[in-house]
Amino acid sequence: MNATDDDTAEFRALGPVQVWRGGTPLDLGPPQRRVLLLRLLIEEGRPVTVADLSQCLWKDNPPTGAISSVRAHVSRLRSVLDPERQGPSNVLVAESSGYSLRVPRKARDTVVFEDTVHSARTAVRHGRLSQAQRELDQAFGLWRGQAFQDAADEDFAVRERKRLNAILQEARELQATTLLKQGDLTQAISAAEGLIAGSPLREVSWALLMRALYAGGRPTEALQQYERFRVMLDEELGLDPSPGLKRLQTAILRHDTGILDGLSPFSTDVVLRTDPGDAPPPLAGRSEETSQLRAVLSRAAAGRTACAVVSGEPGAGKTRLLDELAAHAVSAGFAIARAQGGQVQGDNGSRSSPSPAAQLLHALRQDGYERAAPVDERTTTGKLLQALSRRPTLCIVDDLDAASPEFHSHLRHIVEALPEGPVAVVCAMRAADDPTSSGLLTAFARRGATWLRLDPLTLADVTEVLTGSGERVTPAHAAALHRRSAGNPFILTELLKLPPDRRTGAAARVPTAVRSAILSRLAGLPEPVREMLTYGAVDAEWLDIALLADMLDEPLRQLLPLVDVAVAARLLVWEAEPSEHATSGYRFPELPREVILSTLAPSSRQLLHAALAQHLAMRGDTVPARLARHLRGAGAVATAMCPPSEPD
Repeated sequence: MNATDDDTAEFRALGPVQVWRGGTPLDLGPPQRRVLLLRLLIEEGRPVTVADLSQCLWKDNPPTGAISSVRAHVSRLRSVLDPERQGPSNVLVAESSGYSLRVPRKARDTVVFEDTVHSARTAVRHGRLSQAQRELDQAFGLWRGQAFQDAADEDFAVRERKRLNAILQEARELQATTLLKQGDLTQAISAAEGLIAGSPLREVSWALLMRALYAGGRPTEALQQYERFRVMLDEELGLDPSPGLKRLQTAILRHDTGILDGLSPFSTDVVLRTDPGDAPPPLAGRSEETSQLRAVLSRAAAGRTACAVVSGEPGAGKTRLLDELAAHAVSAGFAIARAQGGQVQGDNGSRSSPSPAAQLLHALRQDGYERAAPVDERTTTGKLLQALSRRPTLCIVDDLDAASPEFHSHLRHIVEALPEGPVAVVCAMRAADDPTSSGLLTAFARRGATWLRLDPLTLADVTEVLTGSGERVTPAHAAALHRRSAGNPFILTELLKLPPDRRTGAAARVPTAVRSAILSRLAGLPEPVREMLTYGAVDAEWLDIALLADMLDEPLRQLLPLVDVAVAARLLVWEAEPSEHATSGYRFPELPREVILSTLAPSSRQLLHAALAQHLAMRGDTVPARLARHLRGAGAVATAMCPPSEPD
């Protein structure tokens, strides 16, 4: 760590506290003065009251004249740090609320360490592995012992030490990843084994070891390490490995090099994405939501507990937005703890729903917290709340819609019991007005939660995604993709995976993942709703409710509830002001209609066209082209169902 000029002091806290100027260490005086310096340094320019400094030096037993002693320590420290001042000091500043230490960011080794690790992480993402290794070596070289060593037992130092140790752990994982990517498998395996020895419940380290062993031609040992971790996790915490680690195990079993050479299975482990082609499309249309979530994180960083609820339809990008927030939080020094609302499948096929406290506490233990298996939910929640008070933490709870009432109740208790501190809790769910979630949402409201609704992407957003993905963009192409995706980010991403000529137009295809999702929604509907949708899809893009009521022999008061079910399943949409219709109405989005039609055999489709033609003819339809289209679709079946009359 080098000073920018001879007059700039360097503050070193990654070991015994030191201050250097011009290549010479300064005499900081007795141990108490060093503790006082660290207490001021950790506040990053924010004032510390004399009472707080007194508490820091003497706990609950200050001597007579403690305030005068604090001021004397400050005065002598000021003389060392700012010896040539004339008038008030600009370094150790006396304020009405106490004292503040004004130190440039780059003059603190803790900041240089964090910035260097962040730069190395960026270099790995872009495949600059040699640069990343040099920067990591520089970052490790800043450590001379235990962080904040002179204040080892002080609460303020314990919290900051845990935060810095977590970043150090991530840096070591980054180093192991770099060695793995460079093909230095012996060193990568050794590095991963060292990580596991230090944090045996941290899954990212086990994933690195499994990858390195597999890459070194030792798949059996990689699978043995998975089993070793699974047994330990079950015995220690009564939990299963995460779905990500299970996917990695499956990839090793299948020798699936496409997965093994690509992304890490962990959303929090961003360091393994080295191929620019692996990067997801730009996060378009969410700048306001991103800004508000970062504001939530800033409130937490300032020591004020903050909450947010993100809602939106499936595929709206809730998880992606939370992943972006988590990446930003990591760079800001936050610990990340995740929980899922749905059930988790174990290796024996059983399904369980771990409580939010158990999941979040398990995630924090992977991040370096102490190990001890809680015995019940109350104890687990208490240990979680205790852990959350130790360093800035972002808790993410996804898929709340799939959560049980017990899960909601437990999470509500956590939210209500959160102490004021550097904690942010962000949840994601489909709808923030679900009556089954009212109690939980009330708890969030009482904490002043930020509410964010992810609406469909606009045409401008889709254009931004195309441009950011390096696509050649024309207004017509962007409009066609916007219409076909219905502004859904997931569908748009899947469409962009197709060859350009298969995305829109006559040769367009439905992406496999989208087709599977739509078929799943269809399968969950009652038979009368599926029948109504089938007739409607064969007829036209817009739903002719009167015709369907006639064909299905259903009164409108019984048919409309079926339509509502289809709207709730996102297979129909209500258009209040359709662009091509004089009145409002129900419409099929492009892809759901195409999937419904694709499920029909040719003969079934002919019969439906014939039945529609027959009913249109019976009611004297005034649109000849519509009747003619159904007659063409029916083919010979139309003649069989409506044979020509005999001549007189």
